[in-house]
Amino acid sequence: MIAHNLGYPRIGSHRELKKACEQYWAGKITPEQLVETGRTIRRENWLLQQQAGIDLVPCNDFSFYDQVLDLTLAVGAVPERFQPLLEKPGFAAQDLYFAMARGYQKDGLDLIAMEMTKWFDTNYHYIVPEFSREQTFRRFSEKILDEFREARNVLGSVPKPVLIGPVTYLLLGKEKEPGFHRLDLLDRLLPVYEEILAGLEAEGAEWIQLDEPGLVIDLDDRQREAFAAAYRRLRNRFPALKLMVASYFECFGENLPTAVGLPVDALHLDLVRCPSQLDDLLRTGLVSGTVRLSLGLVDGRNVWLNDLDRSLSFLRKAVDALGEDRVMVAPSCSLLHVPCDLELETGTGSLTPELKQWMAFARQKLTEVVRLARLAEDPGNETARVWLLQNQAALEARRQSAAIHRPEVQARVKALRETDGRRSAPFAQRQILQQQVLNLPVWPTTTIGSFPQTGEVRLNRARYRKGEKTVTEYEAFIRKETESAIRRQEEIGLDVLVHGEFERNDMVEYFGELLDGFAFSEYGWVQSYGSRCVKPPLIFGDVARPEPMTVRWAEFAQSLTEKPVKGMLTGPVTILQWSFVRDDQPRRDTCLQIALAIRDEVLDLEKAGIRIIQIDEPALREGLPLRRENWETYLNWAVGAFRVAASGVRDETQIHTHMCYSEFNDIIRPIADMDADVITIETSRSQMELLDVFAEFRYPNEIGPGVYDIHSQRIPSTEEITALLHRAASVLPVRNLWVNPDCGLKTRRWPETEEALRNMVRAARIAREQFVEKVE
Repeated sequence: MIAHNLGYPRIGSHRELKKACEQYWAGKITPEQLVETGRTIRRENWLLQQQAGIDLVPCNDFSFYDQVLDLTLAVGAVPERFQPLLEKPGFAAQDLYFAMARGYQKDGLDLIAMEMTKWFDTNYHYIVPEFSREQTFRRFSEKILDEFREARNVLGSVPKPVLIGPVTYLLLGKEKEPGFHRLDLLDRLLPVYEEILAGLEAEGAEWIQLDEPGLVIDLDDRQREAFAAAYRRLRNRFPALKLMVASYFECFGENLPTAVGLPVDALHLDLVRCPSQLDDLLRTGLVSGTVRLSLGLVDGRNVWLNDLDRSLSFLRKAVDALGEDRVMVAPSCSLLHVPCDLELETGTGSLTPELKQWMAFARQKLTEVVRLARLAEDPGNETARVWLLQNQAALEARRQSAAIHRPEVQARVKALRETDGRRSAPFAQRQILQQQVLNLPVWPTTTIGSFPQTGEVRLNRARYRKGEKTVTEYEAFIRKETESAIRRQEEIGLDVLVHGEFERNDMVEYFGELLDGFAFSEYGWVQSYGSRCVKPPLIFGDVARPEPMTVRWAEFAQSLTEKPVKGMLTGPVTILQWSFVRDDQPRRDTCLQIALAIRDEVLDLEKAGIRIIQIDEPALREGLPLRRENWETYLNWAVGAFRVAASGVRDETQIHTHMCYSEFNDIIRPIADMDADVITIETSRSQMELLDVFAEFRYPNEIGPGVYDIHSQRIPSTEEITALLHRAASVLPVRNLWVNPDCGLKTRRWPETEEALRNMVRAARIAREQFVEKVE
C-alpha cells in the first residue's frame, strides 16, 4: 500500500525561510543566499519524509511566498503593470515575484501589489491571479522542473510533483475587466500545463499530483464540464503519466459524479472533513476498475493524535471493496497548515508531557500515515499490536483527563439567553449617543490596533521570556514604548488612538496564554502568508478567563491622552479559527465559551473608562463552510458568539470590529447582524471594490474602508488616499465613514508607518473640506 504526502511545511522548523526572506527584502543577504536557504529547507524536508517511510515524496510544494503566485509566474500570467520590471536590465525574476506579492515603489515606479485572500477556509493567504479578456499564458518559470530534478537527485528516487490544477487555478483568480469569464481562458491555459507535464515526463516523472480543491465548492454545470474537459485533454495527451487529482477541505457533494468520472489514475478524498464520502463513493459504484483511492485519514489541519483504529476501519472498507493495490493512504491535505515537529517542544512552552502524548505535528503525522499503511498490510505482527495499544492508551487518557472538563463553564454556556446577545438600543439611537460622548470629526482617523514590533521590542520580549529581564524591567520598557506610540499618534493627528500592543506577541496567541483551557508551543509556527508566521494556541479544554487580560495596558494608555484610546481584543470566532481547536466537542460550544470570556473583558474595559472597544473578527468569513448548504448553521452560532461578546455594554460605548482579506458579498446580512457600531475592512488592493456590496445592501452602521495596504512597503500618497475617500463617499454616506489602514501595522517599520499615516490624516482633512456641504 502506497503511503504518500500531499505537501510539507516550507518555513523550516525554526522559521529559516521567514528570516531569509526578510533579510533579502532588507538588502542584508544576496539572492544567492536566499536561494541557498530554500535549497537547504527543501533537502531537509525531502530526506525527512523519505526516512519516515513515505513512498511518494512531494516536490514543488516549496514556495518562497505562495504556491498560487508560483503558478502565476510559471504560466506567465504577470499583470500588465509589472511589465516595466521585465524590461529593466538585470532585474531578477525573484524580484518580480516579490513585487507582485508586496508591491514595488522605487526607480520611478509605483506598483500596487496583487490582491491577497484566504485559501478556502484556512488562515493561509494566497495571491489572487488577475485575468484580462485578452489574457495570454506562456511557460515563464522553470521552478517546477528545476525542483523535480533537485528532489530526484537528493532522494535517489522519483518524487511526485505537486501542481495546482488548471480549473481550480482559474477559479481562484479574478477578472479585472468585464465581458468574459475566467473559465473562458481554460483552452489558452492548458497548453502551458501540457508543456510543463511534457517536461516532467521527459525527466522521468511517474506520478503527478494536481490539486483541485475547487471540486468541493458549489459548482454549476459549466464549471463541472470545465473539470471534465481539462482532464480529458490531459489524459489524451499523457496516457502514460499517473495523474492524481487531490481535493480536500469538504465533501464533493453534487460534484461527486464529476470527480469520480475524471480520467485519472487516483482520486484523493479528505476523510477527516468528510468521513461519509467513502461510503457514498463505494455505494455508487462509480469508481472505475483501475482508479486508485487516496484516503486522507490523518488530519492535515489540526494537531491531535490520529485514532489509528478508526482510520483502519476506513482502510479495511476500501481494501475489501477495491483491493489493497488500489488504496493509498495520506494526510487529509497538505501539512502546510500544522507545525513542523513536536519533538522540538522541550522548553518554554506549556505543552506538558500529558498534552504532548495527545498530539502530532507534521513530522509525527508522517509516521501516522506510514503506520496506517503498514498496519493495513500486516495487522497481526507484534510491532503493529504495540502501535495500536499505545495509541488507544493515549486517546483514552485524553478522554478521562480532569484538565479538560469544567462543569461551571459548561453550565454558563447552557444558561445563555437570547437577550445576552442583543444591545439595548438600535444602532441609530446608539450612534447619536456615541457622537455626543466621543465628539469626533467627520471622517475620523484611526488605525487597526498594532504598531511596529521593532527589533528592540522583540529582543526585550525574548529576554523577558528567557528570564534575562525581570517583570519590572520588561513592563517599564512596554510603558515607554506605549507612551511613545501615543505621542507619535497625537503628533500625526489621529483622532482615535491605540496603545500599540507592544506587550503582545500575536493577536491570538496572546489571549491563549491568558485563558484557561489553552496551551501554547515554543516552535509551533505555521505560515499565514509570505514571511508572516503565527504560532496558534491549542485549545484542549473548557475555556475561562481567570483575570483581566488587557485592562491594565488600555487604562495606562488612556491616562496619557485626552483623545479616546481603543481597547483592543480578538473576537471569539477568530480565536477559535486561528487556534488548534479541541476535536472532542462541537466548535460552536468552544466558541461560546471563548465569547463569554471576551464578554467579561469587554465589561471590565468599559468599567475602566474605555469608551471604544474593538473586537477583531478577521476570521469570521474564513470559517464559512465551503458548501452553501452549511452556511446558515455556522453563521447563526458565529454571529451569535460575537454578539454575546459585544452586547453587555452601555449604548454610548462604541463597539468596533475588523475584518480583512475576505469576500463579503454572500454574507453581508450576517455581518450587519453582528451589529458592531463600526466595522473596518481591507479594501485598498481592490481599489474600494468591496464597498459596492455594502452600498447595495445599504449597510446601516459605520464603516472604515482601508485606504492603504499595510502588507506592502510602498507608501501611498495623499492624493491616492484622497481619491479612495472620494470613491468611498460616492457609494456610502459620509457621516458613516472612517479613515484607516487595511490592517494592523506590527509588520511595518516606523519611518514608513509615520509617513503613510501623515498622508492618510492629510487626506482626511482634505476630504472634510471637500465634503462639508454633503455632510451638513
